[in-house]
Amino acid sequence: MIKTRFTEMFGVEHPIAQGGMQWVGKAELVSAVANGGGLGFITALTQPTPEDLAREIKRTREMTDKPFGVNLTILPAINPPPYAEYRAAIIESGVKAVETAGYKPEEHIAEFKKHGVKVIHKCTAVRHAVSAQRMGADAISIDGFECAGHPGEDDIPGLILIPAAAEKITIPMIASGGFGDGRGLAAALALGAEGINMGTRFMATKEAPIHQKIKEQLVANDERATELIFRTMRNTARVARNAVSLEVVGKEKEGVQFEDIRHLVAGARGKVVYENGDPDHGIWTAGMIQGLIHDIPSCAELISRIVDDAQKIIQGRLAGFVR
Repeated sequence: MIKTRFTEMFGVEHPIAQGGMQWVGKAELVSAVANGGGLGFITALTQPTPEDLAREIKRTREMTDKPFGVNLTILPAINPPPYAEYRAAIIESGVKAVETAGYKPEEHIAEFKKHGVKVIHKCTAVRHAVSAQRMGADAISIDGFECAGHPGEDDIPGLILIPAAAEKITIPMIASGGFGDGRGLAAALALGAEGINMGTRFMATKEAPIHQKIKEQLVANDERATELIFRTMRNTARVARNAVSLEVVGKEKEGVQFEDIRHLVAGARGKVVYENGDPDHGIWTAGMIQGLIHDIPSCAELISRIVDDAQKIIQGRLAGFVR
């Protein structure tokens, strides 16, 4: 058993979280993570409306009696989603843990805390983590350059970012980006984190609500099988390497504008990837941890294996070096 401030704060058995993932963070996966002793997060904006989110929370509760949370990612947009309504749905549903991410979370952190909801803010830079701590976040998820999705623009890998953040943060912190096994959990703890957050690794589980062919593709891929898109637009995203992401990278090198590639990166195309199993249909998110994914276990099996392996490393191999 590995106990940290993270497990104590959120009332979970193991220091492992499943972060928000568009189209993937649904009741089936979240409840399986919770039942396995981790902290799962429903992805709020995967649900078309706040009412749909409330129904998804209810559906998750029917599948687990363990703690789980909701991810609310705030992104600047001309026509933004009704964030306040999604936030209200979370609060009114009685959820007690939220993962915020993205742009200026002050308003949301303050409102969640007013209603007794604990907030983990996901950051890609030490300065953002310090800012979130100052805003009142209860915990931090620090996201290294290895991650899937948006790694920020500083390109700092976890080996540096995690201890750099640990030097400045006093609240509990979990490490994100490039984690998927017991070696990673042991390393994260050694670097100053109090748990790990995994996205891509949880996609390759039995309960993940995506096509089996995509899970098998994650197993087949190695650590090189990602591309960084939107680099020229200062909105970098790490995605799976496929025909579409390679085309996007090629067009960016030609100096195109977003409107010229909008049809390639449309979220609806990525959703179809997960539904029909064609990995080349659109852009879909995956991290470098693909190189360490070798099977498709249940969430409970995965979590148990990671914790057991981390304990063996800490108590065995590492302890054996001390004379």
